[in-house]
Amino acid sequence: MGVQTILVNKNIPIGILNNQYVMSALRKRLLIITVIAAAVMELIDTSIVNVALSHMSGNLGSTLEDTSWVITSYAIANVIIIPITSFLTARLGRRNYYIGSIILFTLCSLMCGQAGNIWTLVAFRFLQGLGGGALLSVSQAVVFELFPKEKQGVASALFGIGVFTGPTIGPTLGGFITENYSWPWIFYINLPIGIAAAIACYLLLTEPPVKPAVPKVDWTGIALLSIGVSTLQTVLERGETEDWFSTPYITWFTVIAIVSLIAFVIWELKIDHPVVNLRVLKSKTLSISAVLTFITGLGLFTSVFLTPVVAQRLLNFTPTQTGLLLLPGAILAIVGLIFSGRLLQKGVPPVIIVGSGFLLFIYFNWRMSQINFDTSSSEITFSLIFRALGIAFLTVPLTALAVSSLQPKDIPQGAALNNMMRQLGGSFGISIVNTYTAHRIAVHRTDLISNITITNPLATERLNQYISYFQHIGFTWFNAHDRAVKLIEAGVVRQSGMLSYIDAYLLIGLLFVLSLPLLLFVAKRNKDKKQAAVIVSDH
Repeated sequence: MGVQTILVNKNIPIGILNNQYVMSALRKRLLIITVIAAAVMELIDTSIVNVALSHMSGNLGSTLEDTSWVITSYAIANVIIIPITSFLTARLGRRNYYIGSIILFTLCSLMCGQAGNIWTLVAFRFLQGLGGGALLSVSQAVVFELFPKEKQGVASALFGIGVFTGPTIGPTLGGFITENYSWPWIFYINLPIGIAAAIACYLLLTEPPVKPAVPKVDWTGIALLSIGVSTLQTVLERGETEDWFSTPYITWFTVIAIVSLIAFVIWELKIDHPVVNLRVLKSKTLSISAVLTFITGLGLFTSVFLTPVVAQRLLNFTPTQTGLLLLPGAILAIVGLIFSGRLLQKGVPPVIIVGSGFLLFIYFNWRMSQINFDTSSSEITFSLIFRALGIAFLTVPLTALAVSSLQPKDIPQGAALNNMMRQLGGSFGISIVNTYTAHRIAVHRTDLISNITITNPLATERLNQYISYFQHIGFTWFNAHDRAVKLIEAGVVRQSGMLSYIDAYLLIGLLFVLSLPLLLFVAKRNKDKKQAAVIVSDH
């Protein structure tokens, strides 16, 4: 109840009025803290698992390719749930849906920690992602609702800092927990936060002042999108391992993915209330921005996936050291986010800021393609700063650019489509990188082995050195020779892995380079430099 409403009743003593107003303000602050904490919890889980992948893989007896599904299943669930969040909010009530999502997220966090094999973990991560999908979008809506229109900029900054806090502390927190306890605790840590958030929302959260109309839900579109994305994801993840189309289910999944996604596009353009309004893609600015957002999502997710793997598996960093690699850059990203927001407010075209973000990401991938086994943690940390600043220069400006040419009524659909493309880019990117690195490992291994022959003096010299060493510590010549060969093979495997991950960084950088010219087409269409900044400040 607002202050003006209270003061209308002159029969209520002033002391009571003041007390009620204080309690109202206190409730508001507590609710803001609660919903931002819930959003941060959800965002932490998008990155906290990355530094624990190697430990999960070893503990659950799975390959790194299978373990990567722990990340991608969560992203796919977000892609599925985000488009129907508004429907579920209107149908179930915001309070019920939000509290239910927190409970589902928290319960699945418990079950993830209890998982005894990789596919049980993946299944509960998917369900956790369904619960987490509401926490970000509904939390943002609640924060904006609690601030008056003239202070929406404060609400945006407050929520933005909260959003950046999650990915900032996620890898560091995950590394510390994994090294000092065990990987299940990266999920158990959600339990007290989730329980507290659910109780607080039960006591504090109300329905919005204006109850939204219940929209018609496009179940056919949701089903086609879910089937198309999940089958395509499976093909990308398992194709290399299963020798592609020589395996029947890969062939069938490819056909199903193509048919489902084509049917999805046709269906969404045909009906009046689509789950994803593809008609807004008539805006060439939005279409190009969607492609750029897809590439951005690919870069964001794959870089935070590749770097911990390289650090732990090839450079022998501990989980805590790996998590700390990302921390300085993530802190600077908050400063970069504020700076990019001010540039938008001063009328700097989003195209210029987005272009700067792309260049920073390209430079990051180039630096990471120069690493070797002697690369220090400080060098990688310095490289990750460019990645973090790239994120800061892409997050808000790219969204502003995407909706800059849309009519006000189409902005929510355009923003939702843009967010979905970021998630799709991330989930597909990890699958593509896994497939690409597996292929490149085989290529580099074959190339390296072809040079290890008796006619190569360097190879024979290294083999004899190993044999001499093992003989010196007491092995017979035959046993020493066998161990020497295995040691050389281990070196080949390690070197092949390093070369393949370097290739992956180069591939990501190349995709960013190839996408950069698209900004030239957008620049020609955006004549009004202030429009995007106005849209960002209003939303």
